[in-house]
Amino acid sequence: MGRQAATALYVLAMVAVVVGVDVVFFRHQFWPRLMANVGIVLVFGAFYLRYLKHP
Repeated sequence: MGRQAATALYVLAMVAVVVGVDVVFFRHQFWPRLMANVGIVLVFGAFYLRYLKHP
């Protein structure tokens, strides 16, 4: 149960960062917004694979 809660919090943090960046910086711009969102998801994914994934 603890691992599922940690994963849920991690995903919630990623969503909060994506929405925050969208609202603050890229409100009406589609392509820069898409590129920033993909970059944020890639950074979160890399961090997960490097530090949080257990073998």
